[in-house]
Amino acid sequence: MFSNIAAGSFLTSFFSGFMFLCLLMFPCLTPAKEYSLKSPNGRLLVTVSVTDRISFSVSLSGSALVNSSPISMRLKNSIELGLNPVLTGIKNDSVDETIEAVVPVKNKTIRNNYNELLMSFQGNYSISFRAYDDGMAYRFITSFPGDEITVEWENARFNFAGNYRVFFPEEELWDFVSHYERSYKDTNLAAIKDTQFCSLPVLLSAGNKAKLLITEADLYDYPNMFLYGTDETAFRTAFPKVTLALQHVNDRDDDITKLADYIAVVKGKRNFPWRVILVAESDKDLLETDLVFKLSSPNVIKNTSWIKPGRVAWDWWNDRNIYNVGFPSGINTNTYKYYVDFASRFGLEYVILDEGWSLSSHDLLHTVPEMDLKELVQYANKKNVGLILWVLWNALDENMTVALNQFASWGIKGIKVDFMQRGDQYMVNFYERVASEAAKRNLAVDFHGAYKPSGLNRKYPNVLSQEGVKGLEHSKWSTDVTPKHDVTLPFTRMVAGPMDFTPGAMINANKEDFRAIFSEPMSQGTRCHQAAMYVVYTSPLQMFSDSPSNYLKDSVFTSFITRMPSTWDKTVGLTSKAGEFVALARKNGNLWYIGAMTDWEGRQMEIPLSFLEAKSYRLEYVEDGVNANRNASDYRYGTGSVKPSDILKIKLAPGGGYAAILTPAE
Repeated sequence: MFSNIAAGSFLTSFFSGFMFLCLLMFPCLTPAKEYSLKSPNGRLLVTVSVTDRISFSVSLSGSALVNSSPISMRLKNSIELGLNPVLTGIKNDSVDETIEAVVPVKNKTIRNNYNELLMSFQGNYSISFRAYDDGMAYRFITSFPGDEITVEWENARFNFAGNYRVFFPEEELWDFVSHYERSYKDTNLAAIKDTQFCSLPVLLSAGNKAKLLITEADLYDYPNMFLYGTDETAFRTAFPKVTLALQHVNDRDDDITKLADYIAVVKGKRNFPWRVILVAESDKDLLETDLVFKLSSPNVIKNTSWIKPGRVAWDWWNDRNIYNVGFPSGINTNTYKYYVDFASRFGLEYVILDEGWSLSSHDLLHTVPEMDLKELVQYANKKNVGLILWVLWNALDENMTVALNQFASWGIKGIKVDFMQRGDQYMVNFYERVASEAAKRNLAVDFHGAYKPSGLNRKYPNVLSQEGVKGLEHSKWSTDVTPKHDVTLPFTRMVAGPMDFTPGAMINANKEDFRAIFSEPMSQGTRCHQAAMYVVYTSPLQMFSDSPSNYLKDSVFTSFITRMPSTWDKTVGLTSKAGEFVALARKNGNLWYIGAMTDWEGRQMEIPLSFLEAKSYRLEYVEDGVNANRNASDYRYGTGSVKPSDILKIKLAPGGGYAAILTPAE
């Protein structure tokens, strides 16, 4: 008989040998290993766990924000990247560099400072994790030797550490056909059912701990990511599948009749899009972040000197409803000369010719008989105003080379591409083809009927703006665009990138007076609420949406708002709360600009001016008039002087706003 000691020694040896054999045979039994990645300031911690799967968690200053969240990617032939992973290598890196934006959106000079953990796994794939002071991101990287791989699905379940408040842009159609123009539901995470899904970005509030925003960056040759609810404190991913067949309903709408059982066919060696979780300690920090831009591919256009951001007189929102003229208004040469004259008088760089200029929506080579485009281009050139043409995406897709060559030969400066309504792989590739082909012909691009920005404007800086937002146009037919909606967007959709909301309404209404009128539209909230949008809303191609005739009736106000630039050298977030009020300051050249907006609640705000650099400034401002609570168009223009030690006290009417221009006095 063995002694107890001998028996124990034998059992220990047997058990150790057995476990070693199991680890060789079954790598999924490998004990959990955790790898930590901290942000440069050390406050944000990303922990990656490798067991029978790969998961990550996120904390800020020791407080858990995202609990263990598994990620994987399923390829054709039952290959699952991230399942039973075998780690083969780890590489740590730190980067601290400066990016100079070709077309600045929020900031001209951007510090790109992060720590990176690159984990390589058996099976020709890696996962890169990055930690920034303002968030984290991860992406899959594949290195398969073949030309192509088929991605059936990409899985992620974002498990949050609490039942956070959520601003949820719910989608409705299960085939992912959408203009991505959503209202943001203000709800709690666990209240979102597993049958509900949304487009990006999504904002979550962890109370006083942090604000988190989920989106994606560096999206190329791959479908958009969507999120499903789970009936729990989590989201899971969803993606449009590849479209195999569709049926044309009319000139712009299609019914998808057949889908593939996969989401993408891509190169075997590639970087996949970044899955991004921005982390901000306060709402105002969301106004400053450039994380999506930093994570995206660098500029590929060699000569960018021709790219010209600017302000635009837009014809469609006001239905070309001009008056006090000696000719019939409409889609004709005289009407657009009137728009050009208005743009020239107030220094606007562009005029858009929206839907209706061409002989038909699919004939992009011929204008309607009432339009002499050659004459109009010559007239606009003399006035130093560029023309932009609206096009349907499918018409452009069918004849892109010929159409763009024609536009360039006419002397057109840009295109507004509309009604894409999809976010699948084909459509994502269409966006890039347009950006690339337009750049070859020195054409700027504005995407409408579009998904949210995901970094294309960094790679192709001729992509000046993008819709993907429930903007002012909805006031023509609905009551959805409220002041609450307006002060939600800066913390949600606008965080992803340029946002073509199209502000500038000159007919303004309080809640009880608003009416949706298509041909003579108005806005909810005060006139100064609209003025503030020219500071608050980022769009390097910024619209002036109302009728030139309406602007000309109030040259004081119009002269003020048309002095607002469309790009910014620096952005400073001020006291703000998503869905309630927003205030920020921006710099262009040596001038500073301040914009503030509120929901339907009137407010008094105090704005410290410590961000100013010069000793003193001349202050010009428009503020809600004393009777703006009754007549939303009531405002007051004023001047004064301020210095960095001052606190600016402003009063906002219900649905109100404030805008200021600060010029150095020295």
